[in-house]
This record gives sequence, structure tokens and C-alpha cells, in this order.
Amino acid sequence: MKLDHVNCLILDEGDGSVTVIDTGFDTPETRDLWARVLGGRRVGRIVVTHHHPDHVGLAGWFQSQGAELWMSRVAWLTARMLLLDIRDLPAPETVEFWKACGMDREILARRITERPFNFADMLSDMPLGLNRLEDGARIAMGGRDWIIRMGQGHAPDQATFWCEAEDLVIGADQLLPSISPNLSLYATEPDADPVGEWLASCERFLEIATANQLVLPGHKMPYRGLPLRLGQLIANHQGALERLLHHISEPRTAGECFAPLFKRRIGSGEYGLALGEAAAHCRHLVHLGRATREMGSDGAWYYTAL
Repeated sequence: MKLDHVNCLILDEGDGSVTVIDTGFDTPETRDLWARVLGGRRVGRIVVTHHHPDHVGLAGWFQSQGAELWMSRVAWLTARMLLLDIRDLPAPETVEFWKACGMDREILARRITERPFNFADMLSDMPLGLNRLEDGARIAMGGRDWIIRMGQGHAPDQATFWCEAEDLVIGADQLLPSISPNLSLYATEPDADPVGEWLASCERFLEIATANQLVLPGHKMPYRGLPLRLGQLIANHQGALERLLHHISEPRTAGECFAPLFKRRIGSGEYGLALGEAAAHCRHLVHLGRATREMGSDGAWYYTAL
């Protein structure tokens, strides 16, 4: 993947055990890295911020060694569902979704004959049972008291943690410093509005963000200045939506909307995520009543600005 790392945290509990927050993919290399960095310390608890495989990949592996799992219920159920959905070819619903997004014909022809990415490729088996993280609840980790606040859009019920006593925020992928999290539509919920949910979460977090808070994100480097960063993230997507509106002054599919949204060339390794994000932004304009969509004879949705 182009984003070639994930930030994981180890919090010392002072009793000989540690709490691990997020895990990385389930690969032999990642397991070896954990064995080296833990240095024999016992993992008593594994906390997963959201269901994406770079964050939950080794949760089951830690559980098999005696660690308790803490996740939001929605994140856990989503991870379990995807873990069990193993396919040699894309599901018919996925193919129809790709067509509806206006996937490039050559790419579509290739993908319908290829084994798709399965979550199970990067996740260890997850045994039943979890401790639920809930919005507004408190959790003690690493000798500190944290308030759990859920974000939406990038992933359902993504947990962030706020330590008011020390101006610390564990922001996961909800609060990234120099990139914006992917906001995509998927065949599992093709009429959702992840862009709207994410913007609403940013507005909500703005009410409690301060310039002094040290934010520990899911990718890239820690940073301060969260109010400014949230403002940038909101403005970035609002600007992209305005460019998109101009672009769809004539009917276009989501697959024809990369240029105004990303302003750079999209390679083959990014194509799938870019297509999902383009579809999400087009769908958001429909939710706002600023665009319409009509199904074409080719099975693709064509979006037109109002």
C-alpha cells in the first residue's frame, strides 16, 4: 500500500502488563516486530480504534495469548463479518457497485476475473467476545483517565480517546496531521453518506479541541494545533465539493471525477480507494440536494449539479 505504516501505541499499566492500541496487519513481519518491541512484557489488553485491517489485523493473535479485546460494538461486528466473507471472485453486488460507480472498463474486466482483497488475508482469527467501547464513557489506560469519543465517516464508530488532565488525544485515523482519511462508499452500504458523517464529526470535535493538545494519530507524526487542523480538513473537503459541482455541470460518473477531487494522477494501487471516495463525494452532493443522479444504460450513475 502507498501508506506503508500504521502507528500503534504501548501503554504501561504499572503492574507488569501493557495495553496495546491498534496492531498492524497480520503478517509474519508484523508479529516479529511486536515480539521484539514488547520485549517479553505481557499484553493484558488490546484496544482497537476501528475495524480496518491495518488497525485490527493482529487483535485475535493477541487475544489468543490472553489479552482482552476492547472495541466499539459496530467496529467488532464489522470486522467479524468481513473476516468471514472469503471469496475467490468478487461478489455480484460488488461488481454491480463498481459498474454503478463508472469503473474504467479495462480495470473492471480485469477485476471481475481476479481474486479480490479479503480481510482474512490480513486478519488473524478473532475469537468471540469483546469489551465494548462506548461514546462518552471513560476508560483508564496507562495511568491516565480517557474520555471515549466516536468519530464517523472513515469507519463506523471509530474510537478516539481524550485525556483532559494532560491535553492528550489518541486520534486514530479520524484526526490525521497531513493527509485526509479515505471517505469511501462500498457495496455493503452504497447509499450511505460517509462525507457528511465525517464533516459532522469534525464539527463536533472542534467544540472540544484546543491548540495545546498533543494528538497521536493513526498515521504520520504527532502534532499540536488541533483546531487549525480540523478547520483545514473541513475546508479541504468543502473545496473539493465545490470543484466537483463545477465538474458535474454536465452528467458524469464517479469514475470521471478524479481530476477535480484529487488534483493528481491516480495510479493503479490507489484506484479502488479513489473510486470509492469519488462516489462518496458525488453521493454527498445528492444528500445535500445540490446534485441529482440518473442511471445510464451502461449501469452507471450519472451525477449532475443543480
